[in-house]
Amino acid sequence: MAVVLSMPGFLLVSIGVAALLVYLPFLAVGYGRFAVGYDQAAPRAMLDKLPAYAQRATWAHENAFESMILYAPAALMAYLTQQQSPLALGAAIAYLIARTLYPVAYILNVPIGRSLMFGVANLSTFALYFLSCRAALM
Repeated sequence: MAVVLSMPGFLLVSIGVAALLVYLPFLAVGYGRFAVGYDQAAPRAMLDKLPAYAQRATWAHENAFESMILYAPAALMAYLTQQQSPLALGAAIAYLIARTLYPVAYILNVPIGRSLMFGVANLSTFALYFLSCRAALM
């Protein structure tokens, strides 16, 4: 049975998915911590001991929080202003795809891919803000 979401429903679900994506890079961090021996007494102090990929995964994880802080209100604003446009849907989908690929590019040390995904996610977020503000002012 296929579940079909309305546009407002998708916006709300996208916030939940984005919250889960915050922890996607943490899988690599966990693996790196396991590889070097996890120090439960000083988990933050072990960043310098982690392999380079796990350090990058840590930074991707931290960046995901920063991105989420901007995206969640944008999606909520789009929800509250009842955005139904293909542009709003595309922006929400593009954000989720970009935030899925961002940590992959970061962990694999592909700076251009990381930067492109960062840009796509930010443009998507700001598109939702723009559409919502435009609707609120009309």
